[in-house]
Amino acid sequence: MANEADNKKHQPQTKTNPQGFDYAISTIAIPKAAGFIKKALAFSGPGYLVAVGYMDPGNWATAIAGGSRFGYSLLCVILLASFMGIVLQILSARLGIAAGKDLAQACRDRFPKPVVIILWVLCEIAICATDMAEVIGSAVALKLLFGLPLVCGIIITALDILLIMYLQDKGFRAMEGIVLTLIFTIGLCLVLEIILSQPSFKEIAFGFVPGPKIFTNPEMLYLAIGIIGATVMPHNLYLHSSVVQTRKYERTTQGKNEAIRYATLDTTVALASSLFVNAAILIVAAAVFHARGHTHVVEIQDAYLMMNDIVGASFASTIFALALLASGQNSTLTGTLAGQIVMEGFINFRIRPWLRRIITRLFAIVPAATISLIYGDSGVARLLILSQVILCLQLPFAVVPLLMFTSDKSLMGVWVTPKWARIIAWIIALVIIGANVKLLMDAII
Repeated sequence: MANEADNKKHQPQTKTNPQGFDYAISTIAIPKAAGFIKKALAFSGPGYLVAVGYMDPGNWATAIAGGSRFGYSLLCVILLASFMGIVLQILSARLGIAAGKDLAQACRDRFPKPVVIILWVLCEIAICATDMAEVIGSAVALKLLFGLPLVCGIIITALDILLIMYLQDKGFRAMEGIVLTLIFTIGLCLVLEIILSQPSFKEIAFGFVPGPKIFTNPEMLYLAIGIIGATVMPHNLYLHSSVVQTRKYERTTQGKNEAIRYATLDTTVALASSLFVNAAILIVAAAVFHARGHTHVVEIQDAYLMMNDIVGASFASTIFALALLASGQNSTLTGTLAGQIVMEGFINFRIRPWLRRIITRLFAIVPAATISLIYGDSGVARLLILSQVILCLQLPFAVVPLLMFTSDKSLMGVWVTPKWARIIAWIIALVIIGANVKLLMDAII
């Protein structure tokens, strides 16, 4: 009874305030008498919003660097990171459905205020790092497609606020539709790239088997941690626990059980698509560059320029750049949502999405533009990879609270995480934290 009362307490009471995300809560109807497929389609969407963060431009930088330098060897890291992501995102969705609050709100309710402020600041840093990757990726794509200077492309990315404002008026389902269309575009482009690059499928299979060099080679470990940081995004845990509440299901034991089942299915299928995208980028880089002796291609621009000459198809580079642009714009949408959710959840401060977007983007544009002017394209490429390592270092501060809350029966009720799942989740957390410690030690040495 106490759990039900607590859930009702945290259910949004107003949906007319356009400044807050609560306007979208329980707005997407779930047909009660529909069959499995119709219900699955009605519940699908939040998983794909989350999957976008698993295939943003930061993934391109780390996957291209990993594929060109070490061939297919880091495919096992992408597989591991995707498994980690699926487990953590399912727990995030369970928290939102069972407790009726997102991860940021749970932190605000259960931690002392100083801890809440620290966690909020760290999360904002992670979101800015994510936005930096989106800015750089989109700017690079614009340069490759239209010849725009990198600095101009970085500034132009600020105009995506118009897209945010348009979709905000069309409703949450419209945003999900745009995101799904862009994911399909990215996937189609990468399928074409794999066909053109003609990779070794035998070597691909061996690449999914981990080897000891990942831990003994500092450069390989650095890229491996970067891949984990680019794949498992800290802000996605906050985002997912909130957007699953946009479905209008019955807030009863039976209704929540059904919502959790369909959210689990949605998450697994959506993140499987991100696994394909991330693996495809690395496979193309390994087949096009590493297999032909180009083992130090770490910049997206270099990959684009070399693609046509090596592959021998005039449109290979254009497909590559289109997929990159779609990836950057897709991440823009979910990054805005995540920023809005964490600000409201941690400090209960509401701000209009377009204003929130401008503030966040300024923190991304200023350093990206500065590095571009001083160090050129190579500096921007390194900044892109660094942003992914920053994300990985911030991960424990989102993962540990998530595991604490989903293991708390007073909060989760009958939906508390089973013991076997808790063991797996904590092993994932320890792997992430251990990898971070190893990275810091290597950096200090």
